[in-house]
Amino acid sequence: MKGEIRITVLVENSVNLRGLRAEHGLAFHIQAGRHQLLFDTGQSDLLLQNARQLQLDLRGLEAVILSHGHYDHTGGLKVVNELAPDARIYLHPAALSPKFAGHPDGTSRPAGMNEENVKVVRAATRSVTWTQSATEVVDGIFVTGEIARQNDFEDTGGRFFLDEACSQADPLPDDQALFFDTRKGVVVVLGCGHAGVVNTLEQVCRITGNRPIRAVIGGMHLLNAGPERMTKTLEAIRQWNVAQIVPGHCTGVAAVARLWTAFPGHCAPCATGTRLVFK
Repeated sequence: MKGEIRITVLVENSVNLRGLRAEHGLAFHIQAGRHQLLFDTGQSDLLLQNARQLQLDLRGLEAVILSHGHYDHTGGLKVVNELAPDARIYLHPAALSPKFAGHPDGTSRPAGMNEENVKVVRAATRSVTWTQSATEVVDGIFVTGEIARQNDFEDTGGRFFLDEACSQADPLPDDQALFFDTRKGVVVVLGCGHAGVVNTLEQVCRITGNRPIRAVIGGMHLLNAGPERMTKTLEAIRQWNVAQIVPGHCTGVAAVARLWTAFPGHCAPCATGTRLVFK
């Protein structure tokens, strides 16, 4: 990567600046020289309001990347597509599959992309890139594509299914991360980390030839993590010597507290309005 990359949190569960609003969801605006990208779109049109407040003009978007097919990451796709119809959409094919979140009593609720946003993808066939493997979005900025599940202590982080009756588990093969290299190492941006933080970082290392991991940003879906998973995740981050950890969205309060305690001076908030700069 040449030059400077700026990441602005457009949507997140919390907020740190007056005039912005939060919702359960995630969206990152990424500016890399002349390239303007969006990684996830939150669950509504809120990202447009926050972008205006932050003086970001989304009409110049070159690409919209979807980390996976859940509603809280894809809900703003239609309004973004209307504002920036020439922006190419990057997603795994499984992101369009029906998705449900199961409750302990056996009932479920829809958790996937709504019908309008599925139609946006279907209608934009010539401007869609299916990301089953590592894919370069613009110069030096990549998505992982499908992430190999290689360890035995990480799972998708919840009760996720492909059907309303909760009879078919959803392995969420559509889960992917964005990454780019810098002079000090690779920056990894997570949507929810359903593939597992450790699995994801290992995949990035395989793709980059074991470049050091400089920063990990975004949702880590550790809110249901048991002691073993949490301990091994912390051990892995320590072994990679990650300089900056910015946990947000679905990471979970207890897990965020563990991260901040384990890595004092290396963690930062991921609230709506946060700006991060990498060179």
